[in-house]
Formats: sequence, structure tokens, C-alpha cells
Amino acid sequence: MAEDDFQLFQQMMQDVKPLTHDTVTCQTQHQITQAHQARQLAATRFTEQDSDYLSLDSAPMLKPEAMLSFKRNGVQEGVFRKLRLGKYAIQARLDLHRRTLSQAREEILTFVKQCLRMELRTVIIVHGKGQRADPPALIKSYVAHWLPQIAEVQCMHSTQHYHGGTGAVYVLLKKTPQQKLENKERHQKRLG
Repeated sequence: MAEDDFQLFQQMMQDVKPLTHDTVTCQTQHQITQAHQARQLAATRFTEQDSDYLSLDSAPMLKPEAMLSFKRNGVQEGVFRKLRLGKYAIQARLDLHRRTLSQAREEILTFVKQCLRMELRTVIIVHGKGQRADPPALIKSYVAHWLPQIAEVQCMHSTQHYHGGTGAVYVLLKKTPQQKLENKERHQKRLG
């Protein structure tokens, strides 16, 4: 039977001519440039000049036990999982207990800027659960609303129980250009 199939194939292919070239050119339909990424980022986040940037006016109110979670596009799932599980060394901590909303906002901005200057990446912000606050979870709700607006915040997630559970949040900050270069060099050495 196999011989018959081969002869049938030969008959069907007798007038087929081979192609004259053996290279294929691949054309991409859409190439994402750095300029495109910058425009996309600018369109999806608030800036310090926007009136809604870390606004004190309103934030979606959360329940005291609500889990906080945020991840920017481009953050690897493994990195986010490691942050969520508390596997990164905590480099700094900010405690917002007994702060007004205005004080909390200013302290978060100052804290993030200071961490970036010191090249710290993994930090904890303790906001509390706000179970006895009126309204409940006020600071927590605003922290959850503010952090995604800060461009340097790559991702965040409520902490593990031993770091405060739903009363605190892990925050992963953007790498500095120097850290990016060092990381690139380290990976190039590893690949040899």
C-alpha cells in the first residue's frame, strides 16, 4: 500500500517546479517602539501635574480585610509571584498608622522618592486595616488608589501574615538606570 501511495504522490507532483530562492523574508505588521511605549504609558497614568494625581477627594472604598493587588504591564509573572509571597528582602518600611489622609499622601511621595534615590526596590507600606476608623479602611483605600498612579511603582500586593497581612502592602519600585545596567551585565556574564 505504501508503494502505491508513493507512486500516486509522484504522479501528482510531476509538473511542480521548485522555487528559485530559498530565503524567506519576515515582515512584522506592528513594531512597538520606545516612543510608542512612552505615549501609551503617558496615556494610562496620572502625572504630578494632573489634578487627580494622588487626589484627596475620592477613592473607591475597600473593606478592612480586602486584598490589595496591582501589576503593571511588562512585570514578569515570576517577579510578581515572588513579591506576593514575600520572597524578596524588605529594604525599607513606612508606617502610616495615626496619620491623616494628607499626611499619608505626603509621606508616601517622600518615601518613594527617597527609596529611589537610595536605589531600594522592595519596600513595605503599613496602612493598617482601619477596622475602627470612620469610614472603615480609609487610609488603606487611598493607598490602594494612589500607588498605581505613581509611575515608579511596578507592582504591589498585600503582605504575608508575618508582615502584616491585609494591613500592609509589598511594593516593588522601578529599577534605576544603573541597576538596569548592572542586571544586564550580570545576565550577560551568566550566559557567557
